[in-house]
Amino acid sequence: MYALCLITVNPGKIDKVTSYLSKKRKPMKEVMTVTGRADVSILFNGSLNDINHGVNELKRIKDIVSTETLIEVEVDLGW
Repeated sequence: MYALCLITVNPGKIDKVTSYLSKKRKPMKEVMTVTGRADVSILFNGSLNDINHGVNELKRIKDIVSTETLIEVEVDLGW
């Protein structure tokens, strides 16, 4: 299962947070600095429990203001 986590950080702390997150591994696959309403994006790959645990760890980082997690779903549109 994949999930995308959009992260907003305190002003001036993007490099610090991105550097810290890049050192972590499971279930994080990729850490990216992005433009738009979020500052950092993380691609997770793992079970729902692994992703949930990873997102909960993010909330312990003091420079992270908010997170929004987008969980992959499979939809059969019948096409």
